[in-house]
Amino acid sequence: MTDPQLPPPSGAEPFAPPAPPAAPPYATIPNAPAAAYPAAPPGAYQVPVGGYASPAGAYTAPDTTVRPSGLFGTIALILALLAAVVTPIIAGIAAFEIGRVLPQGVTTSTTEDLSVLSPARDQVLWAELSFWIGTVLGIAAIVLGIIAIAKRRGRGAGIAAVVVAVLGAVIFFTVLVAALAAGSAAGFATYTS
Repeated sequence: MTDPQLPPPSGAEPFAPPAPPAAPPYATIPNAPAAAYPAAPPGAYQVPVGGYASPAGAYTAPDTTVRPSGLFGTIALILALLAAVVTPIIAGIAAFEIGRVLPQGVTTSTTEDLSVLSPARDQVLWAELSFWIGTVLGIAAIVLGIIAIAKRRGRGAGIAAVVVAVLGAVIFFTVLVAALAAGSAAGFATYTS
């Protein structure tokens, strides 16, 4: 190392302290007027003073994951609607005919003697078939609805299917009793006149 106060060795340049850094070209000068942007011609689109804002957040690639199919929920809802709407209609028609054919109702001393239903045996068969078909459809709708909810495959339809299938039993028996009473009233009016 050389000492700056010693004379330089022969053939070497004298030591000079480094020059202060030059001001960058974009540096602002204190108390200088701000650079004015040229005015836009009349009727031109006005650009915001600060420029356009950058979009918030970072760029993300579009979601390429495949959404699971909502088939379970849709099938469950269709089965629940069949159980809660179609089977009560069939049972209601059959129950009305049972009430019309047997206006006095079933009055036997023993439950083993179902021969009193023989005049309306076709209608009793239809009512019973609609009950069992509605039961099977309702249970299938509940099972598929639970699967749809758990696997997120048509979750909204699965929830609706479970609710409709559970209410289907209430709807079935309400329609059955109301149609049987209406049929009995119609049959009794015909029977007494």
